[in-house]
Amino acid sequence: MYKFKINQLANSINNELINIRRDIHAHPESGLEEFRTSALVASILSKLNLEVKTNIGETGVVGLLKGKFPGKTIMLRADMDCLKINELNELSYKSLTPGYMHACGHDAHTTWLLGAAMILSKFKDELHGNVKFVFQPAEETVGGAERMIKAGVLDNPKVDAVIGAHAWPDAPSGCIAVRYGAMMAAPDRFKITIIGKGGHGAAPHLSVDPIAIACEVYSGIQNIISRQIDQLEPVLISICRFNSGSSYNIVPDTAELEGTVRTFSNDIRDSIPKLMERKIKGICDSSGATYKLDYTPYYPPVINNDDMNALLEEVGHEMFGEGNVIKLSKPVMIGEDFSNFQQNLPSTFFGVGTYNEEKGIVHSLHSPNFNIDEDILPKASSVFALYALRYLNGHL
Repeated sequence: MYKFKINQLANSINNELINIRRDIHAHPESGLEEFRTSALVASILSKLNLEVKTNIGETGVVGLLKGKFPGKTIMLRADMDCLKINELNELSYKSLTPGYMHACGHDAHTTWLLGAAMILSKFKDELHGNVKFVFQPAEETVGGAERMIKAGVLDNPKVDAVIGAHAWPDAPSGCIAVRYGAMMAAPDRFKITIIGKGGHGAAPHLSVDPIAIACEVYSGIQNIISRQIDQLEPVLISICRFNSGSSYNIVPDTAELEGTVRTFSNDIRDSIPKLMERKIKGICDSSGATYKLDYTPYYPPVINNDDMNALLEEVGHEMFGEGNVIKLSKPVMIGEDFSNFQQNLPSTFFGVGTYNEEKGIVHSLHSPNFNIDEDILPKASSVFALYALRYLNGHL
């Protein structure tokens, strides 16, 4: 019913979307510093005659499209921030800010949601309900989703469902990647400080060596995964920083271990810090050391709703054909704070394939050579637009 008109509209804004994306790419901004980007977004939404609110959760932007008829409210979300990476691509629109780059595709996310707003604004007189276009800051850093929620983004009008998407370099360009159930992990962080007793390297028996104890802790923590968690549960504990000492012949007072825990089950997620503390305490007690464990839970896991996913598959098949809808066979261990929007709301988060070997678009997320196939911009916009229309006008 809507496919032909949506495709026409998407094709008509293709060049505009490319220009917007390149402008954002050339001017990357870090979390809670997206001043230029949010101003650009607000300007475009205002020209579409949407109700626009700015400075939501500091630098977030919300555009509200009210349909002609009463109904539910669906929220469409994109993130705007960049990474602190020095871009190595040689492009006409290469980052103009040294040390900052859109290496995770948020420039594309922002652009395709603006495209969806451009398309859906043409359907205002057919909409049964409302569409909230949410442009979020600080996904890569301090968690802009939670800030926007606390600022009331899910209210006035109350949101009934949420969808979002991410550039997906592992899928071919133009495909959409659907994952039922858990899709992305909860990315928690920890820091362990082992407190021993320093001394001379020639007399270690007079010291309490925190390096030796930290090595035991390192091995012991890995045993949590192999011996205390069901082997069919995907869990990861990675210690990525080990720091101690200042000289070759001095036993230091302390050693630090820092890393990340990735989980998909909330029950297991809650159990990990308790298991870690028990393991660390046992090792330190037996060695005469003390310790400090700082455990910081970040975003919950991204877990998709089956009904929302089923509609996504229908929309993908309708727009691009069944061969261009991929079901992901397993989740990924990276995290995404879209999960904060998912709490107690039906939702789906999907991938937009961007891999294109012919164009040299082959690099992973967070690579200094990352880029997207810009052909995906109008396609992603059309998926968001058709999904919102199908959801609001009684197809779910």
